[in-house]
Amino acid sequence: MKVIEHIEKAKNPFITFEIVPPGRGKSIQDITNIVKAIAEYNPPWIDVTSHAAEAIYVRNPDGGIRRVIHKKRPGTVGICGIIQNRFKIDTVAHLLCRGFTREETEDALIELNYLGVHNVLALRGDETNYQKEKNKDRTENRYAGDLVDQISQIRQGIYQEEVNTPRPLDFGVGVAGYPEKHFESPNLHKDIQFLKKKVDFGADYVMTQMFFENKHYFNFLELCRDAGINVPIIPGLKIIDKPRQLTSIPKFFYCDLPDELVNEMNDNPEHIKEIGVNWAYNQAFELMEKGAPGVHFYVMNNIDVIQQVVDRLRKTS
Repeated sequence: MKVIEHIEKAKNPFITFEIVPPGRGKSIQDITNIVKAIAEYNPPWIDVTSHAAEAIYVRNPDGGIRRVIHKKRPGTVGICGIIQNRFKIDTVAHLLCRGFTREETEDALIELNYLGVHNVLALRGDETNYQKEKNKDRTENRYAGDLVDQISQIRQGIYQEEVNTPRPLDFGVGVAGYPEKHFESPNLHKDIQFLKKKVDFGADYVMTQMFFENKHYFNFLELCRDAGINVPIIPGLKIIDKPRQLTSIPKFFYCDLPDELVNEMNDNPEHIKEIGVNWAYNQAFELMEKGAPGVHFYVMNNIDVIQQVVDRLRKTS
């Protein structure tokens, strides 16, 4: 079932999750254990992130340095297949523009379809330190809107390369939204114009970047509706449970942390996990009480704090 169908059929606010493939060289068991725990909550779907290749520098035994290209977290398509077919939970595969050609994207969509995965989240992706060479006959999507457009074409049976007996592939498509604006956009209103283009190209719903004050979501929602964006907009939440996240989250995700939260965590560092759980619970409860279709938790593969929040939400819903 596609994500938009889950949303339309939901009688109550839902809770969904996003997981990250295990690091290169780790066991798939690491992720299946997390999925087993998540499955207890009967989520309508689970997202699986994707990662482009990057360059790292490795010291040789002789002291020299060599450049190695690899994926830090491979396995998105395979993990999606396991969740979809072993756990019988609909899965959303993240697809990126950066680091992948349109032809590779087409191959990934065909493979996902074989596995019974019919939902994707179309993203531009972060800037990488590695730009791979591509053949002259290869093309690429520059922006997420271009990626959505390509997926929409495949929905109509239009492919980049010759395919035997081409037929439409029925994918549900989500895109990202930024309640505090994308860091490259000059302002929030301009950012919403870019989002409108992604929706016009065929996106079914919007998943927001994490935020820590609900006023950002409600303001973003109002501005999107004023701009003619009428698809569901799902709030994404992250639970802070480590001191270093007070600096890493603003650095890597370009979102502000409210003074009240930061001050409480700085004053009580030994209780950061408890404070983070309480904050996320209050956020999620208010969002669902005030009409959000559901909440989406960025697990980052730390399931303990997620379970604490979701257990509390189930008791109060």
